[in-house]
Amino acid sequence: MIRLIDITRTFKMGEQTVLALNQINLNITSGEYVSIMGPSGSGKSTLLNIIGLLDQPDAGRYELDGKVVTELTEVEQAQIRREKIGFVFQSFHLIPRLTAAENIELPLTLDGVPVSERKIRVQNALQAFELEQRANHRPSELSGGQRQRVAIARATIMQPSVILADEPTGNLDHKIGAEVMVLLEKLQQHGTTLIMVTHDRELGARATRQIAMRDGKIISDQTHDPV
Repeated sequence: MIRLIDITRTFKMGEQTVLALNQINLNITSGEYVSIMGPSGSGKSTLLNIIGLLDQPDAGRYELDGKVVTELTEVEQAQIRREKIGFVFQSFHLIPRLTAAENIELPLTLDGVPVSERKIRVQNALQAFELEQRANHRPSELSGGQRQRVAIARATIMQPSVILADEPTGNLDHKIGAEVMVLLEKLQQHGTTLIMVTHDRELGARATRQIAMRDGKIISDQTHDPV
């Protein structure tokens, strides 16, 4: 499903060139639960951004569902991003002026889904994530756990085949963070590929496949039963 071949990414910091990803080779099959771990600056978030088509490699080849997406235009990549990839971030990235329901509905609106269908799908999402009583509240009126549930509902409203989670519990306490992880894991159990970046070893150990990074390289890649 996801195939990265010799992916390299560099950044300029003043006169210095930083090698964020150093010839990464990685295959992830459909439905896998993968955690990517490593210290700050190891390249894990850069790798997630490449997989999510939020950033472009300087060299290498990226195939998604058999299509070489590194050769596509920005418009074509944006279409694939909308249809196939859902994002869950540490800081939620909700639009402050929109209600919970409107935030969830946004990807459908951008994709041109008819209003009648949008309303049905949003209502189903509100029910699934226990947000019906908060539908008309803006993000500032929601708790951290509620905001992350809205973010997950928005990320999955287009029924993507891949969910990319970047430190999804980073702004939540332990109890609420565990509840959020259960929601994400239920989606994975129903066939969605879940790829999570974290520096938390306990959180990373929940995944069936654990990848460790350092200095822009994959230093270990292990598959075993989740904790």
